[in-house]
Amino acid sequence: MFEGFDAVVLARIQFAFTMSFHIVFPAFSIGLASYLAVLEALWLWTGREVYINLFNYWLKIFAVAFGMGVVSGIVMSYQFGTNWAVFADKTGPVLGPLMAYEVLTAFFLEAGFLGVMLFGLKRVGPKLHFFATMMVALGTLVSAFWILSANSWMQTPAGHTMNAAGQFVAASWWKLIFNPSFPYRLVHMVLAAYLTTAFVVGAVGAWHLLQDKTRDGPRVMFSMTMWMAALVAPIQIFAGDQHGLNTLEHQPAKVMAMEGHFKSHPNGAPLILFGLPSQKDAEVKYSIEIPKASSLILKHSLDAPLKGLDTVPRENWPPVAIVFWSFRIMVAVGMAMLGIGLLSLLMRARGKLYDSPLLHRLAVLMGPSGFVAVLAGWITTEVGRQPWTVYGLMRTGDSASPLAAPAVGSSLVAFIIVYFIVFGAGVVYILRLMAEPPHHGEEGPREDMPARAAGITPGGTTSAQPAKG
Repeated sequence: MFEGFDAVVLARIQFAFTMSFHIVFPAFSIGLASYLAVLEALWLWTGREVYINLFNYWLKIFAVAFGMGVVSGIVMSYQFGTNWAVFADKTGPVLGPLMAYEVLTAFFLEAGFLGVMLFGLKRVGPKLHFFATMMVALGTLVSAFWILSANSWMQTPAGHTMNAAGQFVAASWWKLIFNPSFPYRLVHMVLAAYLTTAFVVGAVGAWHLLQDKTRDGPRVMFSMTMWMAALVAPIQIFAGDQHGLNTLEHQPAKVMAMEGHFKSHPNGAPLILFGLPSQKDAEVKYSIEIPKASSLILKHSLDAPLKGLDTVPRENWPPVAIVFWSFRIMVAVGMAMLGIGLLSLLMRARGKLYDSPLLHRLAVLMGPSGFVAVLAGWITTEVGRQPWTVYGLMRTGDSASPLAAPAVGSSLVAFIIVYFIVFGAGVVYILRLMAEPPHHGEEGPREDMPARAAGITPGGTTSAQPAKG
């Protein structure tokens, strides 16, 4: 069935497919774990019942998303041994320990405290339960630390040397872990995870506000996430700009593809807004440009020269069209997030945060936007690195296992079928959980709670009350 296909291309498609399914779940669970920690902290601090109700509501969703993230990630690790055995052999002395550090730190935290977080509130008490929630949230961030360190080393390799067998080995673990692109990519990804979660939670809150704007839970959800959008989206845009400047320094061909610069511009490069990149003809056809704006963004000078892909050998060009458009999708979604955040500030100032159907409908539409931005960003990063697995040092074509195309193709088809059935069912279940409004007042404060956590104020009244903007 797959005779005549390139086995390396099929292996790349297979890894890209499984990676695309996997990354959306960690991006969601990283942000959601922190959101749960904030909700429980607010409950313990204020005693308001709405916070623990929201905690229980999102805890179920977190458990499902976390489980799907773990399962989808295991499959990817096996592909290193099956489809990318040469890569695994050459980079194993570097990447193997980094993955082991993730297990010894992040997985231990998550596995050790996840059960307490999910089932232990009535057994261990509010304070110890909150500590468990904090450890799970910390574990997700530590996991992101090690994964992004490993991937960043592949993007900007540093702190290594080669042994007699032609393998990469660590010369300085400090330089290897904290390689040149790692700090920028870690900040950019964690902020992306927080925004992804914020817009999902905001969409759920907006959906239920459209049904009944008097409910406490949706009001609190929506208010919190709109603050996140208004405050974090601008920070993310700044972080992305800094990441882009770092990429220009260490991976210039990637930025050339992102900008669509096939030719060098010695007197200021235009910002190409849209167009049809043609790798064959080395030009962006039907382009819409802003003169010299790219030089202003990348070099902070209108007349600053920028090199183009004409300075790079053609065999080292990334697939320009894919990188060009994925980058624009990511930027467009980021700007839309900023727009929603600013609109929410305007509605909040006018006292209409919970009374604006337009804002609520826009928030519902923006619910999946974080996932779109994360996928577009990872496509830009990974496709822009091509044709290298270790940038400038190891080519993708030299990293693959000696497999026949039919074997890789049939496993790709199997992955597609199984993934859509299993993870599709999981996503449908999560959407059904989200379609139900947060429960309110079904479980009153327990006698064994501290007075503040139980919502009892010094005056003897409960502090549960309708949420205000």
